[in-house]
This record gives sequence, structure tokens and C-alpha cells, in this order.
Amino acid sequence: MDKHIVDPADNHAYASVFQGTGIEDFKICIRHHLMSFQGRDPDRAGDQDVYRALSYALRDVLMEKWIKTQKTFYAGKMKRVYYLSLEFLVGRSLGTAILNMGLMDEVTQAIEQLGYDLEELRDCEEDAALGNGGLGRLASCFMDSIATMKIPAYGYGIRYDFGLFNQRIVDGYQVETPDSWLRLGSPWMYERTSFMYPVQFYGHVTATTDKLGNYRARWVDTEIVMAMACDMLVPGFNNDHVINMRLWRAKASRELDLRYFNVGDYISAVESKVLSETISKVLYPSDDISEGQELRLKQQYFFVAATFQDILRRYRKDNDTFDDFPNQVAVQLNDTHPAIAIPELMRLLLDIEGLGWEQAWNICVNTFAYTNHTLMPEALETWPVDMLGRVLPRHLEIIYEINRRFLEEVANLYPGNTRKIQEMSLIEEGSVRRVRMANLAIVGSHSVNGVAALHSELLKTNLFRHFHEMWPDKINSKTNGITPRRWLLKCNQGLAGLIGDKIGFDWVVDLDKLRGLESYCDDPVFHQQWQTVKLENKKRLARIITATCAVDVDPGSLFDIQVKRIHEYKRQLLNVLHAIDFYHRIITHRDEPVTPRTIIFAGKAAPSYWKAKLIIKLINSVGDVVNNDPRVGDRLKVVFIPNYSVSLAERIIPAADLSEQISTAGTEASGTGNMKFALNGALTIGTLDGANIEIREEVGAENIFIFGMTAEEAEYEKKCKSRKPWQIYEANPAVRQIIDAIGGGAFSNGDTELFRPLVNDLLSENDPYLLLLDLESYLDCQRLVGQTYVDKAIWTRRSILNVARMGKFSSDRTIKEYAEQIWGLKLER
Repeated sequence: MDKHIVDPADNHAYASVFQGTGIEDFKICIRHHLMSFQGRDPDRAGDQDVYRALSYALRDVLMEKWIKTQKTFYAGKMKRVYYLSLEFLVGRSLGTAILNMGLMDEVTQAIEQLGYDLEELRDCEEDAALGNGGLGRLASCFMDSIATMKIPAYGYGIRYDFGLFNQRIVDGYQVETPDSWLRLGSPWMYERTSFMYPVQFYGHVTATTDKLGNYRARWVDTEIVMAMACDMLVPGFNNDHVINMRLWRAKASRELDLRYFNVGDYISAVESKVLSETISKVLYPSDDISEGQELRLKQQYFFVAATFQDILRRYRKDNDTFDDFPNQVAVQLNDTHPAIAIPELMRLLLDIEGLGWEQAWNICVNTFAYTNHTLMPEALETWPVDMLGRVLPRHLEIIYEINRRFLEEVANLYPGNTRKIQEMSLIEEGSVRRVRMANLAIVGSHSVNGVAALHSELLKTNLFRHFHEMWPDKINSKTNGITPRRWLLKCNQGLAGLIGDKIGFDWVVDLDKLRGLESYCDDPVFHQQWQTVKLENKKRLARIITATCAVDVDPGSLFDIQVKRIHEYKRQLLNVLHAIDFYHRIITHRDEPVTPRTIIFAGKAAPSYWKAKLIIKLINSVGDVVNNDPRVGDRLKVVFIPNYSVSLAERIIPAADLSEQISTAGTEASGTGNMKFALNGALTIGTLDGANIEIREEVGAENIFIFGMTAEEAEYEKKCKSRKPWQIYEANPAVRQIIDAIGGGAFSNGDTELFRPLVNDLLSENDPYLLLLDLESYLDCQRLVGQTYVDKAIWTRRSILNVARMGKFSSDRTIKEYAEQIWGLKLER
């Protein structure tokens, strides 16, 4: 790996990777693309035109480097890694391409000389709507690290025409509108019409025997959808290494449905073709109706089936047998969404290639590895047997046979233990029999990893305890990480430049180098510089808040930020309860000094998740009251920034003073937002959940604000209920005042029913998220936060140490562990 890092603030420090191309040549290239690709007069082009031309010019360079990278893979006969994920939330590509290729000097000067502003051009790009949350952002960080570490790998997923949704806030409520991110096309996407594969659905299975008398199955009378490859290129940082994500787009097959065509119903024949393309139309359709469930299942199989045809095409170039397949191919399943790949590979090896069961199964287990991302049993993916059998009949047969052989093994190891057999079975028995995809992924993989130390331990002792007992070496931990290129160097140029001035820029590819900042943690001059950078970031965010929320906030106040998917277990509601308590303290103790605070929320609730949407309404309703109460002034503001996205996160995270990571202990697998905030100098307030535990270990207990129950205590309370929410309500006047204000209509114009479901949940002893049981500790901790923030020297010192000690949380470290411990790769030193 190239260890020479340059200062992004120094325009002359970037060595051109344009191989001799000067600024004038770059301008010529942009003008050429304006005319030849877009048919635009360069003298009349607008920002959108120039953005696209610039993107095409950079893509030319990326493609040249991608071709060279691929040739090195083939020449070196390298083992390939295939990262299968239903989400890749990459955000915008222009800034990353410029930064990672080392072209900031050339691009900036060429664009300025053409009369345009680079930042305005970057704002022309739509966020690539290929995911809906942390899973997709993690996958994108991994792609960046894989490219930077020169690992021969590919990301595989779906090219969605529509993302999750665009979020507007109307009268405090979330309103969803289509996220048509491709309405103008994407200059970063190559459509590979030469890579088209048929994907089968429905039909039935016929049994035959081969010449040796072995059972063979044929999947026949199927409906065919074509999968067309669309490539997005991913450049490594300053190393001329470019890999690709291959995203599949559904295309109708050439054939019309003759049942309609032959009777003259041409419209129905065409409609049948058009409907087949819906598979890649929308990200994650709602699964609360059967049609949505079936479409999600088809999406998962669609991208898996196309991917394995592509993998086999590549493998067969140098191999005549499958003996070496696990030594040449590693497949990482990012959650259970791609787990149908296990029976798919078995189908290909058995039915198409003619291998025997034992050989095929051995290849599968040694090829696949599975990453789990949840601790909640209800979040583990299952499919109705009837549905899976109808859509993928051959795969259900294979799953049944996998299960039969596996349960025989379980019965031999644990004779008479029917409960263990029931819980480990791939089939969940009940009124609706279902296939347990997590169990399938565990049985069919040689490695199962959690994504934080606590998460992995809870997998072993709780969620997958029976599997851990059977295979004690299979479950391991790979703590998540984030790429420092996007989440510090790109999104926080002021802080990155300040750090580089003091310790150099080697940290960009070796985040442990940030430890060098520790020697400056008590330097008053450095403190002032650090505070100046933070203030500028807060001013930028304040302008965004004014523009999007029509609320003026004080950049000098404490920016207390919680941005993530809106979900009950992430406990945005707990944060709102503190905001109400803060408001009550201001209006009832008018003369008591408080640390001014701006509480900022952002995030989307799933369209069918009505309770999460009600929490959004409460946040906005509290904000309406607080922000318009003259008794409060600038001492407190509550805002909800709409339409959270990667590009918006790049502006929000650098401005944070306090990072809210307050999920119920034992529910968050890891989190990566906590890492992004800490890397940008925010202090964390959080529970001992997910990666918060490891962040505390790294930054020091004195440099993080921890409150609430541990995972063990939370589990005990869920079972034993030794403390009842209503008892806390009765005993604590502040808590009672908060609940009564919500229930009494203080934030709903006197309507006592609007937020009644939330009040009922808070007071219920069956609240699975234990909000009131943690509320008192949280309020006390928040008061300590306010007191600490007043002392700028202490706060700044802690902020510096948080950044300095974030080395462990680089996705480069995570990927190195995957590569060496799971994928069997030897990395360059």
C-alpha cells in the first residue's frame, strides 16, 4: 500500500494520476464530454451539464485503472472475494473520486478556469439510493477499504431505480415521496449489456437419474427474468487500484408470453414483460403484505442467481473442475438477505455441474461466511415455506435435504434432545411453517461473525447458543469500522487539515497514527484552533437548519445530535423526554443558569412503522412549542432535519458536540454512527451497547458519558420486572411532569389522544425498550454533559482524545481481519 499521504488543503501537494495530463487537457476533456456525450454547447452549459461532463472525465481515468487492476487479478491468479449485500449506501461519488485519485489540484483549477464552483457542482449529484441505513453505509465503507488495501474483491447487489423514499415533514408528520435518483441517469454507472444472465422463478421440479444412477433434478417451466450488470467503480486511496460494485438490473426476457400473444391479447403479453422488471425498481418493498414479501424474496434470489453465474463465468476461465473452488472464491453474506445463495450454489453444483452431495456441500461450507447484524429474534429473516416453495421450488427441496442431514447430525450429538432439534432446525414449525434464513446461513458457512465484541458474545450465549455449543470455533467477532477517507478527510476538511498540520497525513491509511494528537491535548493554542474548526462546522449546519427547518439556532450552543433510522430500540423517544425535561427546567427555574443546547434529530421511519412515525411527530411538536416559547429564547432549540442521507450526514456529523447513542443495552449490534461522530470530535452519551463498549475502552471512561443498565441488567428487568415504570412515574416529580405534559396535550394543542400510544408504552411494564427504567440515569447524565461543556478546556481535551484514540475503528482494520481470518488472504505488508 502506498504510504505517501498528502495534505488535501495543499493544492500543489497532489501528484497527478492523469499521467501527464495538464489543466488545459482536463478542460479539453470536459468540453469534449459536454459535446459528445451530452450534446451541449460548452458556452451555454449549466452546473448540471458540467457536473456530468466532469464525472465522465473522471470515469475515463477510473476505467483505465480498473482494467489494469483486473489484469493484475488474472495475472496473479488471485483468490477473489465476493461481498454480497442487498444495500450499498455510497452517497455521492464525485468528491470521493477526486479525493481518492489525488486530483484535487487539477479538478479545482480546471473547474475554476471554466467559470464554475466545485462545491456547487458536487451538490448537483443525487445520493445513490442503494440502501436505507447502517447496513448499506457499512458495506460502502468496506468497499473503500477493500480498494485501498488492494484486495481482489467485488461488491454485488441490486441497482434500484427508486430508493427508500424522499422524506418531507408536513405539519410535523413524515410524508414519503418517491426517491427517483436515476431520473437523469447516473454518470457513475456503466450498463454492461454484454453481461446478461437468465434468472428463473416458479415452475416445478422433475426428477431424473444420470448414467451412474444418481438422482438428478431439473427445474422446468419457469418464468425468466434477465439480470443485466451495472458497474460502479470504487477507487482506492492514492494507489491506482480500482475495483467495482456489480449491481444487477432486471430486464424482461426477449420472449413474449405466448399464452396472451397467440390469442391476440398483445397488451397483456407486453405487461407481463414489464412486470418482470419490477424486481429492481424499488429498494426493500414493504413486507407487511404477501405481495411485498414475495417481491423481496425474488429480489434476493435475483441478485444471488445472477451473481453466481458471474462468479462461475470468472472461475471457469482458469479451472476445469471445482476442486479448487473454495481456494479461489470467498463469498461473504452481509446479513441473511443473500443467504439463498447457499441452496443456489448447491443447485448449480448438483443439477448443472453434476457433483455429488458431499462434494458440493463441502465446497459450499468452505466458500461461504455469514455476518449477522441483529440481536433481536424478531428481526431474523424467515420465509413462509409455501411461498418459497412456489417461487423457488428446487431451492426448497435442497433446503429440506440440508435440514434432514443437519438434524441427523444434531440428533447423533444430542440424543433425545428434541428441544435443541426444534430450535436449530432450518424449518420453524407453527401455524405457518417458515424457513429460518439465519439458521441456514450458519449451517452453510464456515464462519459466522458478529460486528462488535458484546454482540458476538451475545450471539454465542443467547441467540445462537445451540450452534455455538455444536461448533465452538465458528462464531467470531469482527468489530465494524468506518473509512477515514470519507468520514474525516472528505467530510471534515477543516479538522483533517488541522490534524495533518500537526502529525502529517499518514493517518488516512493508518488510523492508529492519530495517537500523535495526544501530545497536543493540553496545548491551549491547539485548543483554540480545534474550537475554531468546530465552530465553522456548526455555522455551516446552522445555515442548513435555517434553510430546511426555518429555525435559527445558535452555533455557540451545545449541538446535541441523534441521527439514525427512527426505531423504538434506538430510543429517539428517550431523547425527546430529556428535551421536555430541559424545557421544563428553563420555564420553571427562570433564573437558574443552563448550558444553551440545540437538540438535532434526523432519520427516516419505515413507511408502515406507524409508531416510529408518531415519534417523529412528537419530536416536531415539541420543537414547535419550545422554539416559539419566548421564555426559552436561545437556551434550547429542538429541530428535525428532513430527508437524512449520506451527503447530509457529511454536513451534520462534523458539527456535533454530543453524539446520542442511547439504544437499550443488548439491542444494537454495533453501530457505526457512534464511530463517525467520535472520529469528528464529538463526545458520546450512550449505553453500554454495541460498539459503545469498545469506544469507551479505547477513548477512556473519563472521555465518554455512559448511563443506564448493562445488557445483563436489561435482560434481567425484561424477565423479572423488579422495577415498574409506573413506580418511577409516581416517585419522581420530574418524570411525572414529562409524561403528564405529553399525555395532557401540552405538545398537541390540547389533544390528549394523539400521543396516548407513546404514553401507554412508556408506563407499561412490558415496554421492551425500558425507557423509564433508564430515564433517570439519562437525565442525570445529561446534566453532567451540560456542566462539563461549560469548561471549554476540559471539553476540548476530551474531544481531542476521542479523535486520537479512534484508530481501532477504521474499516481498514476490520477488512484486514476479514481477509486474514475469514477469507484466507495474505495481504501486502
